[in-house]
Amino acid sequence: MLVIPGRAGKDTCDGVTRRELLRVGGSAALGISLAGLLNLQKLTAKDATYGGPGFGKAKSVILLYLQGGPSHLDLWDPKDNVPDNVRSVFKPIATKIPGVQFTEVLPKFAQVNDKVTMIRSMSYTPNGLFNHTAAIYQMLTGWTADKVSPSGQLEPPSPKDFPTVGSQIIRLKPPTVPMLPFVMLPRPLQESNVVGKGGSAGFLGRAYDPYTLYPPGDDMDMKKMDGVRTDDLQLREEVSSIRLGRRGKLRDLINEGMPDIEEATKKYSLDEYYSKALGLIISGRARDAFNLSKETKELREKYGMNPFGQSCLLARRLIEAGTRFVEVNWPKVANSDNHSWDVHTGLTHRMKDQAGPMLDSGLSTLIEDLDQRGMLSETLVIAVGEFGRSPQRGVSTSGNENNDDGRDHWPYCYTGVIAGAGVKRGLVYGKSDKTGSAPLENPVHPRELLATLYHCVGVNPATIVYNHLNQPRELVQAEAVTSILS
Repeated sequence: MLVIPGRAGKDTCDGVTRRELLRVGGSAALGISLAGLLNLQKLTAKDATYGGPGFGKAKSVILLYLQGGPSHLDLWDPKDNVPDNVRSVFKPIATKIPGVQFTEVLPKFAQVNDKVTMIRSMSYTPNGLFNHTAAIYQMLTGWTADKVSPSGQLEPPSPKDFPTVGSQIIRLKPPTVPMLPFVMLPRPLQESNVVGKGGSAGFLGRAYDPYTLYPPGDDMDMKKMDGVRTDDLQLREEVSSIRLGRRGKLRDLINEGMPDIEEATKKYSLDEYYSKALGLIISGRARDAFNLSKETKELREKYGMNPFGQSCLLARRLIEAGTRFVEVNWPKVANSDNHSWDVHTGLTHRMKDQAGPMLDSGLSTLIEDLDQRGMLSETLVIAVGEFGRSPQRGVSTSGNENNDDGRDHWPYCYTGVIAGAGVKRGLVYGKSDKTGSAPLENPVHPRELLATLYHCVGVNPATIVYNHLNQPRELVQAEAVTSILS
């Protein structure tokens, strides 16, 4: 048996670091080879000195996940002097950063882009990742889904999946107040009939799944956020907080008299989960955070009276109340019509009149609101999709049909937005080529964006977690892009 001694810590999913005792002997059954052991040793040495610009500056995260794949050419990376079938149908406009243009679709965001970093070189070469499900899974977990075919992956969620980034973070950095740690709204990740792939805690267990807030109503119902219900976070009228607290104490007394049961359930941390749930209900903190009526009419309208805008406002309220991670999913199924970003057809109307104004108001107001409240310095905001759209309109890159007023899937080059918590302001990182087809400078893989997110919340991206087979896995096999941080 080989033993590597080290000191205890709290940055793996078992509550200790790679520097705990690693006992390797007959370890092939656990998936640990000698080569793997040596790699763990190497990672352990790195972990002792890990840090750098921006490390640990984010106390919370708001991820605006633009499922469907927004067209970078028609939003924030327009091109001049290109063929007609490449040039955006929208006019270019100036922004707060000299020499940087957006399209007319984003006039409000153009006035606050001096507060963010634009990554115009998001890129990856797909390995069967041309459909949304597989690409979403990669973007949010940092890993490639199983059973990937040339056209993509349409397997439903599984307990064996890699955890989504929000679940990883709340496991490693739980909230310090009685508050929902991870909230996802206003609808699940979805392509066709596959719902939720890449959006669960996977092998970490359901205790780390997000609290999902999916109001009822059609995707075209712009007032559906007014139907938010949080009945599971409030006491029944006949049960007072004092009475509920007494029930908690009674439970503790019963547990003290049942050591065998207590020992049997110890590994499931039932006391911890029960205490958190009890604290949530008694405090009313989460229930109050969901009450959008406490905001002024003017601010609500500025965010946008639609599911995306009101979700952005709710995200800010949740972060204020102590939530660690909020994920706002674009409120339309990835491969669908109207304000979906999946614009194989109808791009001009859908982006100019539907999706564009929603994104413009919600994103710009969120950045401005957080900044004015002094929250942006401690809140990391990321807006990104699973890929961009093809430089040429009307061509097929994924087997889908496209007309001249549409663009197909394009993972080779697209744009992401990141702001707050040590992220440099007014920076354009990376550069796409003359047609927006590929990065010319500083390509950033989705895994590297995730690594940057982990880095900002104070977690080494190389931290080891153990999957359902007790095999060690890094959070993400990439390094943070620290050149965008300060």
